[in-house]
Amino acid sequence: MERPCLVLIPGLLNDADLWRDQAAALSPVYDVRVADITQGETMAVLAETVFALAPERFSLAGFSMGGYVAQEMLRQAPDRVERLALLDTSIHADTPQKAAERSALNQLAHAPGRFHGMGDRMMRAYMSPDHARDPEMTGRVRAMTQRLGLEVFLRQNGLARTDGEAALRAFTRPVLVLCGELDGITPLAGHREMADLAWDAELVVAPGCGHLTPIEAPELVSAALDRWMRRT
Repeated sequence: MERPCLVLIPGLLNDADLWRDQAAALSPVYDVRVADITQGETMAVLAETVFALAPERFSLAGFSMGGYVAQEMLRQAPDRVERLALLDTSIHADTPQKAAERSALNQLAHAPGRFHGMGDRMMRAYMSPDHARDPEMTGRVRAMTQRLGLEVFLRQNGLARTDGEAALRAFTRPVLVLCGELDGITPLAGHREMADLAWDAELVVAPGCGHLTPIEAPELVSAALDRWMRRT
């Protein structure tokens, strides 16, 4: 019997290791595929690359920037997506201020010797205080950023983040919204809004976690995804 397909989309400067624990936990039951969104100059192109990885119908989970890719996929071909999970992300377009901050960060990163992946200050912004001191967790994050490097950062950080509210409102299949309790990058309030907007949504909060919930709360995230995959 063919297993249900689950496509997992990483975020900015993340590769498949972001989803390492979820893939290990869920692969015995589901056909788990992790997308590569390191190439492509627009969200629309990234959406097309993820569609190319997937069968005709599949379940879709997007983390952080991957959530924006998932929303673009809903705009392009919503009938192919059987259920949607949005983790530590947003449905709102960049404000002019946020877009300017991204542009300034790209300019700064261009300077010789300025890009070092995930530094200590950025780690503290992305993870809870306890997890930012965990060498195994921080080592995984730093390794991903170093593997992907400056060019991928510039490409991904420069992508326009567009509003996904209409696409989420129009989606009428099971939705999971998950966020770290202490997420300072995409705060919990925005996830409550998403859960209220979506049809048949479950909101899951990861206690004591920051932005990187697949790494900070692997068992909670895996259990939430499994529960969502079983919803009809």
